[in-house]
Order: sequence, then C-alpha cells, then structure tokens
Amino acid sequence: MPDIDPTDHEIAELGPKIKDVDDADELREMLELEADGEDRAPVKTLIESRIENVEGEDEEIDPESVDLSDLTVADIANLVRDIEEVAVLEDMLEREEAGQDRKTAKGQIEDRIESIEGSDDEGDGEQLEYVPPEEKHPDLDHPTADKQWIESLEDAEYRDMWVYCETQHGELIDVSMEMLGKARRLMDDYNDRYGGDEDGEPEDVVAVLVGDSVGELTEQVIEYGADRVVYLEDDRLERFRHKPYTEIFCSMARAGGQVADDGHEDVEWKDYDEPRYTVFPATNNGRDLSALVQGELDSGLASDCSGLYIEEAMISNPAKTGTPGDSVEFERILHMKRPDFSGFEYSTILCIDKPFRDFHPQGASVIPGSFEIPEADSDREGEVVEYEMDLDDEWFQVDVTEFDTLDSGVDLTGHDVVVAMGRGIGDSPTEGIELGLDLVDAFDDAVFGLSRGVITSSYNFEGHVESYIGEDRQIGESGQVVEPDVYIAAGISGAIQHKVGMDESDTIIAVNTDPDADIRGFSDYYIEGDLFEVLPRLTEAVEAGELATAVAEASDD
Repeated sequence: MPDIDPTDHEIAELGPKIKDVDDADELREMLELEADGEDRAPVKTLIESRIENVEGEDEEIDPESVDLSDLTVADIANLVRDIEEVAVLEDMLEREEAGQDRKTAKGQIEDRIESIEGSDDEGDGEQLEYVPPEEKHPDLDHPTADKQWIESLEDAEYRDMWVYCETQHGELIDVSMEMLGKARRLMDDYNDRYGGDEDGEPEDVVAVLVGDSVGELTEQVIEYGADRVVYLEDDRLERFRHKPYTEIFCSMARAGGQVADDGHEDVEWKDYDEPRYTVFPATNNGRDLSALVQGELDSGLASDCSGLYIEEAMISNPAKTGTPGDSVEFERILHMKRPDFSGFEYSTILCIDKPFRDFHPQGASVIPGSFEIPEADSDREGEVVEYEMDLDDEWFQVDVTEFDTLDSGVDLTGHDVVVAMGRGIGDSPTEGIELGLDLVDAFDDAVFGLSRGVITSSYNFEGHVESYIGEDRQIGESGQVVEPDVYIAAGISGAIQHKVGMDESDTIIAVNTDPDADIRGFSDYYIEGDLFEVLPRLTEAVEAGELATAVAEASDD
C-alpha cells in the first residue's frame, strides 16, 4: 500500500505530494488505486508523467541506438558532449541526415567530431597580420574611438568567477543566492575538468558586495558558495547609482593587474589581471550595471540568460582563429543560454577572444528564478576583503531628495497556483482581470500574474483592477520565473519570452481561442475557448472542489 492514496486528494493537492515520490513501483500502485477508484484521467496523467520522470532520471541514452527524431537539438547537443568515439558520432550524423536532417542538429555533431579530430583543412590561407590601431583607424577622433583600438594585454592572466550580489533593504535578493549556488557548481566542475587554472591552481567564486552596511552580509554569501567576498560600503551607496557602482566594480576587477589605474597594483588577495567570468542578476539595476561594467572592461555581455555551463567550443571563423580555413578549439568558454526572439529556441552566446584582442571577463546576466537557491552551509569558510578606494564627489552630483520605497514587491514564487492573464482580455480588459482575480480567490494559495503584453498595452483599466497591473507581476524573460503546482494561462499566446518564465510548472492549463497558439505545445491541458466563458466555470469548479473534472471536461469539449 503506497503512502499516498490519490483518491483522497484533488489534483491540485496531489501535484506537490507526488513530486517527492521517487519510487516508480510505488507510483504504479498509486496509479492502480486511482484506476480502481475515481479513475480521473487528469490524475492518472499526472502519476504517469511522474513515473516517466523518475525512470528517465536513471535511464542513460545510448547514442548508438537512440532514435534521434525523438530528441531535440538541445538533447543532441547534451548527448554528444560526452562521446569520444568519432565512429559513433559519424553514425549519428548519417542517421540524422537520413531522418529529420536538421541543420542545427548536424552542426552539433560535426562540431563534436572536429573537437576530437581537429580540422581536416590544412589552413593554407594567409594568417592575419597585426596592424597597430593608430594605422588601422587613422581618422578616428571621437572620444570613444579608442574602444575600437583595444589590444590584448601582454601575457594577460584571467581567473575566477565573480558574482555581483545585489541587495535590497539590507538583504540579499533571491537571485543573488541563486547565482552563488550556480557559480559554486560551475567552478567545482571547472576545477575537476581542467585541474584549476593554467598553472593547476583551483579557481574561486568571488562575491562582490557594494552598498551601505553590506559588510554584514559577507558571512552569508560565503555560506551560499563564495570562496572570497570583496565588499565596499559607504552610506552614499544606499541607493543604486550607475557611476559609483560601475567605477567600484571595475576598480575591484582591475586591482592587482596590468590595467589597474587607481593605485591598487599590489593587493594581497588578487594577483591576476581581470576575472575570467562575471555574472550579474538580470534585475533592473543588475541589467544596468552589467552593461556598464562589461563595456568599461572592454568585453561583451549575454543578457537575460537562463542557463550557464563551461565547455570547449570549436570555432572556424577566421576573425577568431586568425587563419582562414582553420578550426580551433577554444577552452574554458562560458556558454550562456538565452531565449531567442524568433521562436521556441534558445541561443547560446559565446564571448571568445580574437587575434590581438582579449574579451574578458566573459559576462552574463541571469534571469531571476533560473536556478535553485542552494542550502546555506554554515560550516563553509572563506576570505573577506574590505576594499578601499576614494569615491569621487563628482559621482554623487545628483541628489535624490524624495522617493517612495515599497516595503516589498509582489513575489509570485512559492505559491501552489499561479493564474496569469494575457492579451486575450482585449475585448473587455477590466472584466477579464476581474475574472482572473476571482479564480485566484477561489484557491487556498494562489497569486495573480501577467504577461508582458498586458503591462505594455494601452488598455484602460477601471477601479481596483488598475492596482494589479504592474511590472512586479510580470512573468517571463524580463519578469519573474515561477514553478507552481498549477499554472493557469488565460489569453496568453505562449511567446518564448513568456515560456521561459513558467514552463517548469508541474501542470499547465491554457485557455485560448486560437487552436494553433504556441502555448498549446507545452500545456498539459488546452481549453480552446473564450476566457470570459471558461474562467467563471473554472472558478465555480474550484469552489466546489472539482477543478480536475472541470478541466478534463472543458479540454475534451
């Protein structure tokens, strides 16, 4: 007899309970109980999905026998990373060509073959010739023209992953802890893979804190994964300011290196030129700071990322290799995964050096909610560095004389249910929002969210509804990432920017009049209908404790 009898629970209660069951046999017993009892189709689907997940966690994909048509391009990319035999890869390439013949899938396989074998091309093209910048750009005289003249540092050294830890009201925000946990995992794997830096020394996670009284948070960031904390506190830094925050971060990054320009050429805690990697939160302030810092450090930035990993990259572009016709494998490259604007795909951004030019740090900003918050380890030890530098009074020329501070924004995470509304409310915006709020009220633990389309629209809302229309309720790439037990999307088409903010939800119920809406492709239940008619029925069903039945009937209709 399993610990959980599904017939005793509604589907909304069952979802979070089943997530903790890791025994496939126990799940099958639950499935039999449901089939012999109420025999609810949605509940059986939920249990069957969990069985697939549990069994899939232990199942290894055999590259020699797997049906490639069952795999996405991302699945193939993950699969080929660990294959060392060229014959196996060539067989996969032939099977892909005979099957779906996807260009991007073949490219992943071919890149892996090249990374093992090297380029077959003899590289008989002419090697790029170095031309001093003053000769290459003799006519440039704009104040920022020298950005095009940046040259690589002589024998430059780059180390460590730096994490900018944003704070609000004297506390770390969640995404700061998420990034520390991810950085810890990345650098642990990095040190195992490469044996540390080029000299065999382990590389670290360095947390950066800037603000007022941030010294009180140093032990906390160590508990979440930092090896070293570098902080600067000043009461003038209570609020985020572009200029001083940028100058401080860049001064820290350049301290002890060839390009240090602030008298910190010799610091005990850092003996390299600049960080190898930098990671920032993709919050309003984090987006600003990441762009300013990476620009000042003369490197690039992949913004709004939802995935990060460090790996080799086989590159054939002569602008990067220096020799036309050659393919070169670059090591220690931070692969920064972000949603594409064109559809349900992701782009992976690389920041790779080129001849006579270094692109470091390799920088990314991370969408809040993309990674799990790690467990704090109170036994972890790390180095704490109080950074000292003169703050120029000119950086504080603008005074904020009056402002309102919200006690807290709307946190959409951690709730059992999220009800999200999209532009399907267009016929009657106020009524549409009210119907969504009625559904939220019917649940014990639910919260109301929005797609970006509603927030940026020109809808006119009346009465109390207007107070629910704000960026703090936005879900998606430039908003919050949620993973509730049940996600109800009403009038949302399912653009990739929204998908990345909710597609890890346990059960997704979509309501839309368009039978071909993109969201249908990743919903567990799709109700083709007008939200103005469907939502009242769902609200009544929740109040009567019959949501699963109502959803099943509506989706069948």
